[in-house]
Amino acid sequence: MKDNGCNCSPPVRHGEARIFVRAVTRFRAAYLRRGNAPSPELPLLTLAVAAMMASPVVYVAVRAAEAGGERWLRLWNARIPQLLWSTLSLTAWVAALATVLGTALALLVERTDLPGHRYWRWLLAVPLVMPPYVGALAYIIMLGPTGWARDVLGRPPFPLYSLGGTVLVLTVFTYPYVYLTVASALRRFNRNYEEAAVSCGFTTFQALFKVVVPLLRPAIGAGAILVILYVLSDFGAVAMLRYDTFTRAVYFQMTGRFDRAGAAVLSSILIAITLAVLWLEVWTRRRGRYYQTVGTYREPLVIPLGKLKLPALLFVLVVVALSILLPLAVLSVWAADGIARGVLDARFVGYATNSLKVALPASLLAMALALPVVYLKSRYPSKFSAAADRIIFAGYALPGVIVALGIIFLFNRYLPWLYATPGMITAAYLIRFLPQSMQASEAALAQVSPRLDEAARGLGTPTGRVLWGVILPLILPGVLAGGALVFVSALKELPATLLLRPAGFDTLAVRVWLQAHEGFYAEASVPALLMVLVSLLPLKLLLDKY
Repeated sequence: MKDNGCNCSPPVRHGEARIFVRAVTRFRAAYLRRGNAPSPELPLLTLAVAAMMASPVVYVAVRAAEAGGERWLRLWNARIPQLLWSTLSLTAWVAALATVLGTALALLVERTDLPGHRYWRWLLAVPLVMPPYVGALAYIIMLGPTGWARDVLGRPPFPLYSLGGTVLVLTVFTYPYVYLTVASALRRFNRNYEEAAVSCGFTTFQALFKVVVPLLRPAIGAGAILVILYVLSDFGAVAMLRYDTFTRAVYFQMTGRFDRAGAAVLSSILIAITLAVLWLEVWTRRRGRYYQTVGTYREPLVIPLGKLKLPALLFVLVVVALSILLPLAVLSVWAADGIARGVLDARFVGYATNSLKVALPASLLAMALALPVVYLKSRYPSKFSAAADRIIFAGYALPGVIVALGIIFLFNRYLPWLYATPGMITAAYLIRFLPQSMQASEAALAQVSPRLDEAARGLGTPTGRVLWGVILPLILPGVLAGGALVFVSALKELPATLLLRPAGFDTLAVRVWLQAHEGFYAEASVPALLMVLVSLLPLKLLLDKY
């Protein structure tokens, strides 16, 4: 039987390879008909990357279909309705509150005479670099059943392990998604529209809410979508706060019950919700058009707050305290205690080294793969490059637990010699965060004229040499910025690391999770604080971009 199995596998894989090459040949033929054909390695590499990014969704769909009606019925009766309610209610509350909070803060900072608005512009974005599971750790220390608030008040001020507590934690660490997108749109807003409204009898505040805010709907919607996708994919914060969602259920289905089929069933529902959210975004964008006249652009008006200046300042201070000052103060106090206990030992260095072993290769591979894919899309646009781009960006919306399921299947079948190695973690990071590198590379490539490529190719230079020898040196800062974003995102990724790590391979994120789960807050605060400090560099890159 063993020999038969060995004899059967090569034809299957050769058949898959033939299909793969045939698809690339057809795509290249389409380019040749237009007289604009890239080197064959570009579509080949793009197709390979798209296939890798699509593997988690394909695996989950196939495995869920194979689970059988009985398993679906059993999970529906036991888990699915409750998980649907808890996941959707959490997502709705966090999205609504984060949208209101982020929009209000952007309006105050960008459009009013709020004191110190230049400093608030930077400070209000800092929560973006703090992983919500790190923020959850800080809030557990402050407001948990055995936290500081109980020591002062005699009892916790409210139940943190609840829907309300989870909404609070996720809201204060996800509102920057809305804040940054709306603030960026406000800085590009044309004041002519407001002046026209004021000339028609509107007050300044009426023009703000009846003219400016409606035109900000695309930016507000984009930020809200990011918040929704993050809440749907979050595992660390909800697990620490003991709140059941699909991601937590999938994780424990994998690690507690060792039931991959059941995990695939739950994951398929989560994927369906995610796709519905993305479809809703596309549908809403098609229904409206929001244009501004560029040729007559003028800087937006600054609205005086008057008597509202002090309440507005207090509001911003409360948000900064809840999202930055208090969590960092808590982590610093416990980190100092952990350092005094000798947490910074050889084992800690090993955890940091393990984080580098998987995050650094992921960032390097992301930079290397993003460049040819983005170059094909930009210089050789087609239905193929557009479809591949959408497939690749879909990986960014997938929760880490679902990516981990696809990686397990992919490595078990096609790369068995790398199974149960750190390479699986690096591959998961690549699927999750490659779009970050692509966005940065695409923005840099857009500033390079295509005529430079045409001149190089006219001299007989192959496409590959044009890309790596001419284009890369010109856009290297943008490529490195994207790699830095991937590196920090990989450093903080938790669920995929937990599911895919080999025995004894702990990273900084894993240690935060394990130590906090056991109640060792001093030991958990040191790696948590280190991850936050390291993440400040890509925050600067992000703010420079916006």
